[in-house]
Amino acid sequence: MKIYNCVEDFKPVNSPVVTTGTFDGVHLGHKAIFDRMKAEAKSLDGETVVLTFYPHPRIVLNKDIENLKFINTQSKKIKRLEALGINHLIIIPFTKEFSELSSELFITKFIIDKVHPVKIIIGYDHHFGKHRRGSYELLMQLTREHNFTVEKVLPLVIDGITVSSTKIRNLLQEGKIAEANKLLGYEYSITGTVVRGNGIGRTIGFPTANIFIEDEYKLIAANGVYACRVKVEDKWYSGMGNIGIRPTLNHSELTIEVNIFDFDKDIYYQTITISFVSRMRNEVKFNSLEELKEQLARDYENTLNLLNC
Repeated sequence: MKIYNCVEDFKPVNSPVVTTGTFDGVHLGHKAIFDRMKAEAKSLDGETVVLTFYPHPRIVLNKDIENLKFINTQSKKIKRLEALGINHLIIIPFTKEFSELSSELFITKFIIDKVHPVKIIIGYDHHFGKHRRGSYELLMQLTREHNFTVEKVLPLVIDGITVSSTKIRNLLQEGKIAEANKLLGYEYSITGTVVRGNGIGRTIGFPTANIFIEDEYKLIAANGVYACRVKVEDKWYSGMGNIGIRPTLNHSELTIEVNIFDFDKDIYYQTITISFVSRMRNEVKFNSLEELKEQLARDYENTLNLLNC
C-alpha cells in the first residue's frame, strides 16, 4: 500500500475507486466497503484509494475530546488497511482551515480534481465536509457534472446488531470483548511498552508485564480480568490480563498488566501487544494476597479452557 501524507503527492492511477472517512476500528462494516471497492477496481482494471484524516477532526476542533477514544491508534489503523489490500492511502492533514471547507468543495478539490475517481463508494450513513452536510445525495448531484459514479454500501448486520464504530466502542467499555471482536472481525488489542511495576505478582507466582500506553486517545476496555494472547518479539503466547486499579493492593491508578504463560524473559522497555479474547470476571478486592493467589490460579485454569491451550 502506498501512503501519501498530502493529497498533492498523489499521482494519477488507472480507474481509481475511492472512499473517504475516519475508519476508526477498521471493522467488518468498513471491510464490506473495501471489499466492494476491490471488486469494482478489479472489474475496471483499476486501483483502490482511501482518503482519511489526521489528526482526528474532533481533536483539532476541541470538540468533546474528553470523551474521545479510538479503537485503533493511527499506526494500527494503517496496518489494518494495508492488510485488507488497499492500494493507496491518502492522509489529509486536518486543520481548522480545512474544517471550513464545504462538502462540495471537499469533494471537488480533494477527490475529483486530485484523484479523478471513476467511482466513489461510501457507507450507508457517511457524511462529510463542514458540519457533516455532505452525503450520498450530494455525491449523486455531482455525478451530473463530473464523470464518476456513486455506490452506497448497505449496513452490515451481525446477530441483529448493525456494525458501527460507536457500537463497538460501547461494547468494549462494557467489557463485552467477545461481542466486540465479532463486529471487529479480529481481536481488540493494546500495544504498549513494558514498564516496571511493584513486583507483587512475582512474589505470589504470577509475574506480570505492566504496560504503558503512549496514545492518550486509545480506548481501554472495561476493568476486569481477561483471557488474552500476547505478542512478544513476533511470537504469540497465551496469558491472562488485568485492567484496573488493583484494589487488593490499595492502588487507585489504572494499570494494564498481563501474566504471560510459559514465559520468563526480561522484557522491560520492550513493545508488546495484548489481544483480548474474553472477559472472565470483574476486578475484586480480596482480603489477602493468599486469597488473590487462589483466585489467580482459578483464572489461569479458566484462561487455558477459553484459549483451548
